[in-house]
Amino acid sequence: MSTEDKVGFVKSARSVFGLMLALKAVGLSRSTWYYHEVYRRSYGEKYGHVRVFLERIARKHAEYGYRRATDELRDVYDVRVGRKVVQRLNRLWGLAVLRGVKPSRPSVIRRMVSEVGDRANLVRRLERIGPFEAVYTDFSELVYACGKAKLVAIIDHRTKVALGWEVSERAVTEAALEAWEMAKATLAELGYTPEEVIVHSDQDPVFTGYRWARELLFNAKARLSYALNGAKDNPEMESFFSRFKNENRSLFLDAQDIESLKKVVANRMRYYNRERRHSALGNVAPLVYVRGLKRK
Repeated sequence: MSTEDKVGFVKSARSVFGLMLALKAVGLSRSTWYYHEVYRRSYGEKYGHVRVFLERIARKHAEYGYRRATDELRDVYDVRVGRKVVQRLNRLWGLAVLRGVKPSRPSVIRRMVSEVGDRANLVRRLERIGPFEAVYTDFSELVYACGKAKLVAIIDHRTKVALGWEVSERAVTEAALEAWEMAKATLAELGYTPEEVIVHSDQDPVFTGYRWARELLFNAKARLSYALNGAKDNPEMESFFSRFKNENRSLFLDAQDIESLKKVVANRMRYYNRERRHSALGNVAPLVYVRGLKRK
């Protein structure tokens, strides 16, 4: 009996025998059951009840994007789902066709990345990376008392210094540029320049957009590098976010509004830079490590 068959048996037998007995009968662990029952459900199946309402909205309000469609779902149909869910469902079910809306054309940067392929990842081609020669950036979600927010951070490859960051309600260009301004200021304080620094990110619309590219390429004379396989090609950021969020989760949950959350993040970033020991740096804090480099 395959795992899928076991899951099917448990689904049909649990109402009679109970979940635990049904699992025991087929030799299926609870973790495997919940994985197949909850996490492997397709988006279309999970949110199938929303489709009829989204189709009505698409036909009635051709000009609505996913943000206004989300509000329409809540206010008119009493269906409460997140904006990202609506955005993904619109793509999954091709609702842009119902609205007569053509999919947006990829940005110039994204088209260039597609053209050059693997060459878009500049970091992968480097054999050795010195201090402040390559930095990483991305957005990650923070959960706090009033909901969710986005954190964007810029982290140096060699020294692990958090050069800049910003917290915002959504992953927007303004937040990324605020983080970049802070990063430039931090580099200047440490005696470095953003010129020729490789800034590596995924292909999020913010990082492939014109404003981001103009600021980094033309104004700061930095170099852009892109991940081709999402988080798999940006492991430094994934590692940083994982540690940062796990270590500070309870502090974020105590923040009662986004301004309080920003203060918590700023305090914890300062701690990360100045005091938190990093095993990859010989168990010293990032800024302590940088000072040591300057003395050599």
